[in-house]
Amino acid sequence: MKILVCGKGGSGKSTITAVLAKNLIDSGYRVLVVDADESNFGLSAQLGLADPKELMEQIGGKTELKSRMGRVKGDGHKAPVFSEVWRIEGIPHDILSEKGNLYLLRIGKVKHYGEGCACPMGVLSKDFLMHLSLAPKDFAIIDTEAGVEQLGRGVAEGVDLILAVIDPSFESIKLSEKISAMAKESNKPCYFIINRAEGITAEKIAAKIGKAQVVGVLPFSASVQEKGLAGDVLDARSLDVSSVTSFVLRLLDKKKANA
Repeated sequence: MKILVCGKGGSGKSTITAVLAKNLIDSGYRVLVVDADESNFGLSAQLGLADPKELMEQIGGKTELKSRMGRVKGDGHKAPVFSEVWRIEGIPHDILSEKGNLYLLRIGKVKHYGEGCACPMGVLSKDFLMHLSLAPKDFAIIDTEAGVEQLGRGVAEGVDLILAVIDPSFESIKLSEKISAMAKESNKPCYFIINRAEGITAEKIAAKIGKAQVVGVLPFSASVQEKGLAGDVLDARSLDVSSVTSFVLRLLDKKKANA
């Protein structure tokens, strides 16, 4: 199952991605985390993994990617960036950081002033996910950049589920409306995780976005904030994401039953 994690900047997308990945591994699954956020450099530290070489570099950089994007098939339609099927065990080791059943792949990062639009990285993310084939005991969790840019680029086309992280702010609630609308346009199921809120505040947020769509409520954690400030590793117990883990495992069982 491929899960796309989105939300506004600072809502906790990367934190929840890391902890959810660790929980799924503890449940007996193999997890590929795809870092599709072009501007956040902290996910590898949260996972406790080294920074791998980027997929963008592996294929030859933006120039080569643009060349591939311009290719046309015999029927006149645009050719995909990749022709091969990607499996976790087949990803080159130099672009994959791994420890046990946890794997990290980076799409690409914006590194220099004036280097231009990051849109090609969205194309690369979408095509990679479309060509990614997972085994029955595999998950892929895709950590995306802030906002709805990745959804606008169609990256969700290759995923099975959208999880949006909502924090206690007006901006986040308004963004949830746009995420819901774009998820419907993509025909992908979308659910929400309320982060850094509890009690009446969490209830108010759930009422605004729809209680039936909420699969997890996570209170503010001072220890997680301190670990984030220090760049420390997060483990499966850093946040209680058991309800989210149970939810995605139930969806996986349904997916297998309908296959």
